[in-house]
Amino acid sequence: MKVIVSDEIEHVCPGFVGAAVSADVVNSEYSKELWLEIEEWGEKYRSSYTTETIKHISGIEATRRVYRACGKDPSRYRPASEALIRRMLQGKALYQIDTLVDLINLASIAFGYSIGGFDADKFQGDTLTLGVGREGEPYEGIGRGMINIAGLPVYRDALGGVGTPTSDNERTKIDINTTRLFVLINGYDGNEENVRANADFIIKLLEKYAQGKNGSYFIYK
Repeated sequence: MKVIVSDEIEHVCPGFVGAAVSADVVNSEYSKELWLEIEEWGEKYRSSYTTETIKHISGIEATRRVYRACGKDPSRYRPASEALIRRMLQGKALYQIDTLVDLINLASIAFGYSIGGFDADKFQGDTLTLGVGREGEPYEGIGRGMINIAGLPVYRDALGGVGTPTSDNERTKIDINTTRLFVLINGYDGNEENVRANADFIIKLLEKYAQGKNGSYFIYK
């Protein structure tokens, strides 16, 4: 799978750095050990941040800035990383979905980047292009129904939108039968070292909790 960054994104975020992680995996409904790790991160954030100060985490701050540049209100359409950490700080439990989704959420929490996780076998074509959502563009967010992605950064395959920093699409979502995983890390802060560290972290989580094999990643800008 190739990933292309459009001129639209380069215009609003010339320093964008992304990472695409792929691996062969075995999903499961629940991992107790993974959730213990997630809870440890929750305790760490509650001792260090508030719902206001998390906006200054580099990855979150940069994503919010790009939302505004694209014409979207980041307080109404929150980046997923911010929404996850806010739940933790408010003392709310994170939604438990399945092991692959849960560990991607952990990776997003740990580094502050909004991360898209996809079943690679559900893509149409061999190229994803990162652009900006258009008025009236159809998009079904996971568990959200049809949402307005106008002004949101969006990855599109040959059929249409598959992922935004707010919500991924139902069409390409991970499920319990997913065996080929594709993950996109959105480094709107341009910190390639941190983006690479996030990719390495995901590969280690996959090996630890999802029998991950053949894990690798590439950087795209």
